[in-house]
Amino acid sequence: MPCRIAIDGPAGSGKTSVAKLLAKKLGFYYLDTGAMYRIVGLYLKNKNIDEKSHEEIEKELKKLNIQFKEGHFLVNGKEVSDEIRTPEVGIYASRFASVPIVRKYLTELQRKISLNENIVVEGRDIGTVVIPDAEVKIFLTATQEARAKRRYKELTNRGVKVNFEDILNEIILRDKQDSEREIAPLMKAKDAIEIDSTEYSLEEVVDMIYEVVKEKCKL
Repeated sequence: MPCRIAIDGPAGSGKTSVAKLLAKKLGFYYLDTGAMYRIVGLYLKNKNIDEKSHEEIEKELKKLNIQFKEGHFLVNGKEVSDEIRTPEVGIYASRFASVPIVRKYLTELQRKISLNENIVVEGRDIGTVVIPDAEVKIFLTATQEARAKRRYKELTNRGVKVNFEDILNEIILRDKQDSEREIAPLMKAKDAIEIDSTEYSLEEVVDMIYEVVKEKCKL
């Protein structure tokens, strides 16, 4: 029986870093669903398609082939670049994430990928919508300021030129968009364990979840 770990939480809460390190520690696959929405957001934006043009979106999604191979995404045969990690693409991702056909397309793909794998999956609605029967559910959060600082540091370390205030404003906007959208809004699953990472290091958060996984999955 597979051990599927769902990690949900708002933008910049550290889900990606925690999920990657946890997956490595466990020897599990890691699935970044946020990257999948960023891929779709950038793809549709580059096609000059508006989020209200549902028929055009559906048509373009039929041409989009996202593959997950050994922990990496391939988009129409090409590996994903850092281009999807900019604040601008984050806004596109959240905007298109509210479109029913986009969510249906990616939710089905995420379920298929996660079905029979020992895997750590992170996003906004993993424990509530994508894998509601996941063996372990975590809701990871932190203050908006702490999340903005982390995202700013992450991007500048990659050489991406960004402004802290822009990052903070993006976080505030993403929180509003993600919590108020009609379809699969950001929310904690009833049986999820909530962890506020504001005062904890990455390693401390991973250790906390690791102990939960050992108990729940009988590792």
